[in-house]
Amino acid sequence: MGDVASKEATTNRKSGKLRPKSAGPPCRIEPVIGAFDELDFIRFARRLYHADPHFRTLPDLLILERLRPAHNPWFEHGLAQLFVARRGGKIVGRISAQIDEEHLRVHDDGAGFFGFFECIDDPEVACRLLRAAEDWCRARGMKRIRGPFSFSINEESGLLVEGFDSPNYVMMPHGRPYYRELIEGAGYEGVQDLFAWRYVREHPPEQIQQIADAVAEHPGLVIRQLDKSNLKEELDIIMSIFNDAWSKNWGFVPLTDAEVEQVAKQFKLIADPGLCLIAEVDGKPAAMAVALPNIHEIADDLEGRLFPLGWAKLLYRIKRRPPRSFRQILLGVKKEFRGSSLGGLSVLLYVTIHRNAYARGYQEAEASWTLADNERINNGMAFMGAEHYKTYRIFEKEL
Repeated sequence: MGDVASKEATTNRKSGKLRPKSAGPPCRIEPVIGAFDELDFIRFARRLYHADPHFRTLPDLLILERLRPAHNPWFEHGLAQLFVARRGGKIVGRISAQIDEEHLRVHDDGAGFFGFFECIDDPEVACRLLRAAEDWCRARGMKRIRGPFSFSINEESGLLVEGFDSPNYVMMPHGRPYYRELIEGAGYEGVQDLFAWRYVREHPPEQIQQIADAVAEHPGLVIRQLDKSNLKEELDIIMSIFNDAWSKNWGFVPLTDAEVEQVAKQFKLIADPGLCLIAEVDGKPAAMAVALPNIHEIADDLEGRLFPLGWAKLLYRIKRRPPRSFRQILLGVKKEFRGSSLGGLSVLLYVTIHRNAYARGYQEAEASWTLADNERINNGMAFMGAEHYKTYRIFEKEL
């Protein structure tokens, strides 16, 4: 394995160009076992980005819960292994390898995945990390490996390839500019791009507002806010629309009931009802839009710590000093309501969220993500006044 990794570290198999050799002695790949290893896995990212003013991440405890089967219902249908690369006893990279049985059930494409990829600028380290993930997936019968996903397409997805000059929003990854070359140098090719959009206007364009106001007059149409006192049932409605509206999207995997329950617990803490809307026509759910306050904005100075006072500070800030930015994560219309007299329903939801947001004191927003090849959606985003300012890439390699 060492000779192959060294060869891959110095030659880009896609372009044939030579890559710089390793910056140090050979590294050692180790599986993550136990709590101390998990914390080292998490904290490596903070050390790697210590000088990057744009890096944002969740507190360590919340990430730790994502990594553990006892706390993350994704493991009811997923299997994963974490790895770190060490050189001289020091961690110089990390990665996850995972298999998602729900993805395989829906797509039947023999795809395993990698995620949580962070690495120093060293081709040998990157190749060995990726090789560990490839070997793990191959040993379990996978035909290809795709990523990064941490752990699934419903969580942090893609490698940042454009837009390094601004902070990442909640549930969106950051990255290093050299990651793309490291991954391509290990034989991976891009298979899908994801776009993030920034709203730089205080209000949507006048033409958009006029369309929204016209749609709002449709008989039987009601736009209502999320009812947090009935959160589980509300999320069931949102997920039913999600599963209908996204069912044909690239890489789509529906959330399980257990995952929806987990989302409900998280929403209860941070959701702003004015940013979560459900559209009903004659009492029937037709569309929804979900946005979340950008808690990275108020948690960054905790430096990953929730104890002893981090939890209290975070809860206080959410209630008393909420973020001034938010991320719109979902906006979908059921298929039966598309192309009808309610064709502008998505515009109405978009405008309503932004009117509510600015009335509550929010100043900036990101909508993310959209598929790069979905021209209808992307043209609509631009029409509504958004700016495409970040691009994330999904890579794949045959095994």
